[in-house]
Amino acid sequence: MTTARETSRTTSARVCCDGANGIRTTGGFAPAALGHPRVWLEIDARGYADCGYCDHRFVLAGGPADTAD
Repeated sequence: MTTARETSRTTSARVCCDGANGIRTTGGFAPAALGHPRVWLEIDARGYADCGYCDHRFVLAGGPADTAD
């Protein structure tokens, strides 16, 4: 069985990912130390960018890959 890819919609073509997005702890969100090194991604003409570390997909809102209603 495969796990569904985490996807975030964004209004910015430049995004960062540290792998700690969505990791909850008792004090709120986890520090980046629990994820991976912070990387900056640029969403291109396809309308999305994938993180090379954690495979998180960032989709540009209103772009060609945006399937939200």
